[in-house]
Amino acid sequence: MTRHLPSRRQALLAGLALAAAGCAPLPRAGTASASSRQLPQERVRAAAPFPMPDISVPDFSASRRFPITDFGAAQGDQQKTSAAIAQAIAAAHAAGSGVVVVPEGVWPTAKIHLKSNVNLHVAKGATLLFSERPDDYLPAVMTTWEGLECYNYSPLVYAYGCDNVAITGEGTLKAKLDVWKVWYARPKPHMDALVALYHLAAKRVPVEQRQMAVGQANLRPQFVQFNRCRNVLVEDVSIVDSPFWVLHPYLSRDVVIRRVKVRAHGHNNDGVDPEMSQNVLVEDCVFDQGDDAISVKSGRDQDAWRLNVPSRNIIMRNCRVKNGHQLMAIGSELSGGVENVFVDNCHFDNAGSGARSTINNILFVKTNERRGGYVKNIHVSNVSATRIAGGVLSVETDVLYQWRDLVPTYERRLTPIEGLHVSNVKVDEAAFVCRIQGEAEMPVKDVSLRGVTVAKVLEAPVSTVNVQGFVHAA
Repeated sequence: MTRHLPSRRQALLAGLALAAAGCAPLPRAGTASASSRQLPQERVRAAAPFPMPDISVPDFSASRRFPITDFGAAQGDQQKTSAAIAQAIAAAHAAGSGVVVVPEGVWPTAKIHLKSNVNLHVAKGATLLFSERPDDYLPAVMTTWEGLECYNYSPLVYAYGCDNVAITGEGTLKAKLDVWKVWYARPKPHMDALVALYHLAAKRVPVEQRQMAVGQANLRPQFVQFNRCRNVLVEDVSIVDSPFWVLHPYLSRDVVIRRVKVRAHGHNNDGVDPEMSQNVLVEDCVFDQGDDAISVKSGRDQDAWRLNVPSRNIIMRNCRVKNGHQLMAIGSELSGGVENVFVDNCHFDNAGSGARSTINNILFVKTNERRGGYVKNIHVSNVSATRIAGGVLSVETDVLYQWRDLVPTYERRLTPIEGLHVSNVKVDEAAFVCRIQGEAEMPVKDVSLRGVTVAKVLEAPVSTVNVQGFVHAA
C-alpha cells in the first residue's frame, strides 16, 4: 500500500507542535533517540505464542524529584495547581529527566501535557481532580475520534511525540463528569459533526483543517492519550470516571500498563485502546468498565490506509475484569491491521463492581465492508468467567451501528480474518460458545477452540457461517 507523505505545511505544523510540547520527533525505525539513550531503561519480557520483542520503558529511580508544591500548587485552587504542574513538568524536562510529584491531598487541575523524560507521580493518598469545563482543554490539539484524526479538545493527560514518559504512584486520577455526562447523550449536532469528520477523512482533507472543538460538536476527549510516543509506563495508579476512552496509546511503541485500576462507567469508557501501537503489555490490572476492558484498534478507513501502521505484539495478562462489554475486543476501527495479540490468565467475575453485569464476549472481533485492514494471529488462553451475555468467541463482519444510514460507503474493502485460537477457557453460563459470521467473499480462516468449557449454554453452542478451517475440540 502506498504511504501518503505529509505535505510541507503538515510537516511544519507537526514540528511546531512537537517543539511546543517539548518532545522529540519520533526516531526512524530501528534507531533510538538521544533522550531514550540518556535515561536508564527497564527491559520487560513477556512470553507469547509469537515472537515478542522485549519492551523498553523508562527507569526514573535515579531521577530528581519535583514536588508541585515547590511551584505554587494549592489544594482548592485549580489555576495555581495547573500552572504549578506545567512548571514542574517543564523543569523536569529541562533537567534531562525528573519525577513530578503530586503529594497527598486533592488537587484540582485542568489539562496536563507531559514532556519527554518526565514521570508524573501521583503519590498514595493524592487525587488529581480534572476539571469538567471543556474550555480548560483548549486550545485544540492533534488527536483522534474513533479512529479518525482531527483537532479536538486536549485529552485530560496528553503526550505528543514524546520519549520516556510515565504516570506512576498509588494515587488517583479522577474526572469530574458534570458536563461530559451531558455530552454522553450524543445529540444531533454531535452526530452531524461526526458525519462531517467522516467525510473530511474520506476525502483526505488535511488533518489541521479538521477542527472539531467548535460549536456543539461535543467530541469528548480521551482521559489519557500517548500520541506518537515511545517508551511509555503507566503503573499503580487508579483512574476513576472518564469523558471517553480511558487509556489510549496511539501510534506509540513500547508501552507497559501494569497494576492499574480503572473504574469508568460512562459512554465509550473502554479501559485501554491500543491503536496503531506496537509492543504493548497490559498486566495485573483491574477493569470495571462501561465499555470494553481492552479494545485493540488500528484506525478507520481512509485515515488508517493513509497512515498504514498496524497494531502488533499486544499482550493482556493476569488481569481481572469486574464489568465491561468485552474482555478483549478487536475493532471495529482496524483498517491498519491487527496481528499478534495474546490474552492469558485473565478472569471476569463481576464481584464488587456495584453495577449489573453487561459483559458480552471473552473475545469479540468486529469489522464491516468499509474497514479493510486485517486480523491475524490472535490467541486467548487460561481465561475464566462467571455469567456472560454472549460467548467465548464472537466474530461479526457487518458491524456498522448507526453509521450504516448516516454515511455512505466511499470504498468497499473487506477484512481478512485468520488465526483465532482459544484454549483452556471456563465459563459458568453463556448464551453460546462460538458464533462466527464471515463474509461469503472472504471467509474467516483457521479458527480453533480447545479445552473450552461452558457449564450452561442458553442457545445453540456453535454457529459458523463462511468459515474455513474450524476446529472445536475438548
